[in-house]
Amino acid sequence: MTSTQQSAVETGSGQYADVNGISLYYETHGTGRPMVLLHGGLGSGEMFLPILPTLADHHQVILVDLQGHGRTADIDRPLDVALMADDVAALIDHLGLQEPDVVGYSLGGGVALQVAVKYPAKIRRVVTASANIRRNAIYPEMLQQQGQVTGAAAEFMKDTPMYELYQRVAPRPEDFPRLLDKIGEAMAKDFDYTEEVRGLQVPTLVVAADADMAPPSHYVEVFNLLDGGLRDGGWAGEGRPKGGHALAILPGLTHYNLFMSPLFAAVTLSFLDQES
Repeated sequence: MTSTQQSAVETGSGQYADVNGISLYYETHGTGRPMVLLHGGLGSGEMFLPILPTLADHHQVILVDLQGHGRTADIDRPLDVALMADDVAALIDHLGLQEPDVVGYSLGGGVALQVAVKYPAKIRRVVTASANIRRNAIYPEMLQQQGQVTGAAAEFMKDTPMYELYQRVAPRPEDFPRLLDKIGEAMAKDFDYTEEVRGLQVPTLVVAADADMAPPSHYVEVFNLLDGGLRDGGWAGEGRPKGGHALAILPGLTHYNLFMSPLFAAVTLSFLDQES
């Protein structure tokens, strides 16, 4: 961690909000238009430390630890993006945020998408990064790997950053096998959010790495559903998607380093700083 990142952590305010039946951990960094930032599976808000100073430079970043992750203890319900979207919406109300932007990566990207689907009036813009809208869009070899994620794998993950993070910050470090079981169960379920995406009313930026967990064509498909990529954009942008949606395929990145990339920060801020 650099001194700048350390400073960002030290100036952040970590608190718990009792919302929607869960004690949700969050930190607040910076000032300005609010941005709710949601991490990926088996991670926490700390994943974004490399880009947090950039994001918090002109924005109030609310860094959330989702159910069962980081400093937020698990509760007796499945790990489900729609339920976690309810948590985020309740946190927005709890904090009195006025139309915040919601930015999510991987699992957090799926949650961000569900917030836009279920609570469009609460938020201003959404960035969903490295999040797939159909399970069968994921590469077959990745689906096979996901099928091997169970609590029994905890012993083999003791040298991984995910395990180290969980042991360091989780309220109940002994719950790591339980988290793996629940993540595995969630990834085994089929899903298809095509129709939900087609009806999105919130301006949405779809972001992916050029070597992500699904092919770039999948994220183009998502953009197509949002009326994007179907015609020439026009000299004045008159052919762009009518809902203000956008697509960014980031070069030289993968699913496993996009969240810390300056490119991700740059396209996110460029999209969020547009006038509605």
